[in-house]
Amino acid sequence: MNRRRILSLWLPRLPIDRIQRFFGSAGLGKANHEPDIVVIKDNNALVIHALDEAAERLGLYIGQPLANARAMCPDLRVFDADIVADAKTLSDIADWCDRFTPLVALDAPHGLFLDITGCAHLFGGEAALLRTLVRALDRQGFAVSAAIAGTSVCARTLTRQATGTIVADGGEAAAIDPFPVSALGAGEAITTGLRRAGLKTIGDVASRSSHEITARFGARFSTLLAHALGQGDEPINPRKPLPDYIVEKRFAEPIATDTMIAMTLSRLADTLIASMEKQGKGARRLEAAFFRTDGVVRAITVETGRPVTRSAVIDRLFRERLDALADPLDPGFGFDMVRLSASRTEIVVQEQRDLDAHVHDNDEIAALIDRIAARIGGKRVVVHLPQDTHIPERAVLSAPAQHHLAAAMQAEWPARTESEPPLRPLRLFDKPEPIKVPFATVPDGPPHQFTWRRALHAVVRVEGPERIAMEWWQQDGKQLTRDYFRIEDAEGLRFWIFRDGLYEGETFDGEGKPVSPNWYVHGLFA
Repeated sequence: MNRRRILSLWLPRLPIDRIQRFFGSAGLGKANHEPDIVVIKDNNALVIHALDEAAERLGLYIGQPLANARAMCPDLRVFDADIVADAKTLSDIADWCDRFTPLVALDAPHGLFLDITGCAHLFGGEAALLRTLVRALDRQGFAVSAAIAGTSVCARTLTRQATGTIVADGGEAAAIDPFPVSALGAGEAITTGLRRAGLKTIGDVASRSSHEITARFGARFSTLLAHALGQGDEPINPRKPLPDYIVEKRFAEPIATDTMIAMTLSRLADTLIASMEKQGKGARRLEAAFFRTDGVVRAITVETGRPVTRSAVIDRLFRERLDALADPLDPGFGFDMVRLSASRTEIVVQEQRDLDAHVHDNDEIAALIDRIAARIGGKRVVVHLPQDTHIPERAVLSAPAQHHLAAAMQAEWPARTESEPPLRPLRLFDKPEPIKVPFATVPDGPPHQFTWRRALHAVVRVEGPERIAMEWWQQDGKQLTRDYFRIEDAEGLRFWIFRDGLYEGETFDGEGKPVSPNWYVHGLFA
């Protein structure tokens, strides 16, 4: 089994690079020979958060007060820090790095980890992969340093001290021995303590026994040092879970036409289905990722109610999804890679389909739901499931049809009595609407008239009451007993109204005296 290989990326000027790219030129400050800096508030003072190369040549540094920096260089171009925008930019770069490996983790605030174990040979080896990645990010306007080692801590240390270094397996300790202890990133207090103890380099610290280091500086720092020296490592935390199956196509000449994109997806679907078929699986969630030459990545996702085992179905679903995009797929200068992945799969259960008409009907319904969901979104296609409760607003659960179609088909609803009017209204309000009742028969009678939405309704027919007590085991006792009435007014309109609370039993004022309960309309009959 291959030992892990970690590629660490560090973008030391990410905040200023992002701003310069926003203005349409990676050399905004260079073009006018004016240094650029980004400032952030720290302890009620503005200090330098990031700076470009021109500002660094003038002797400015991160953490320097803005007032001091202006005294050294009055022509500074100053920008406010935007931590959220910086994080979004780093996330976009991580998406772009997915072309090299699906295992990409954030190393906040301005770094990334790429687990390239077993995949570097696809790009001509580790050295070629490192050069390709650094050159591509440099063309996009980012200053970047990178290194490869067997542990994430060692690789991260090398990016800060010796960019471009590739450490062979087992050579981590020798590679970082001469670096200062501050390169470990252990914090100012520990770094100062090490220097006071005469341990100025990582090699000096490594020469001491581990129990001495642990006793003086804690187990956490001792573990960090061991990982930096290649003695074990913590796993990185990838941003996205690894898909079950991945197929991709790279292009020497970028593609941009809809026809080529559709053909590529079709071929990738054939390959993906063939790979899953060998293990008897079908896809439930599929993602197509389009990598543009300028670094922008666009991902399109579709879900299915049943495991998909045919490439034609995948083609149809993605066509529906692409046609329905509010933000059309913009190829820019073209896509140089397209990836199709199945992030959720299931074992396919074989069914008798030739003689069972119900199976065919279910398949057609499931396919129709998948197509509609691909066009308007899976959360907008729902089925209703009955719930074991008497509370009207909880009696029905709306659930995504793709995941609950089988349960909806097997659900048993209360049977309606023949020649009797329905017990529940055709339209039930999400939230009961209050009505004004001037007087009603006490203690449990209906109103004689009521006002709803500024219209007066005279009651001519009444059915009820139907008393519904709240579920004491699911609420804190604040909900009141309801008496429901099916009523008809003089115009022939039929309402479902209820009194919230019992007379002289559940509703009281601030002094503890009984008050009249409130009335609500909860639904309308056809």
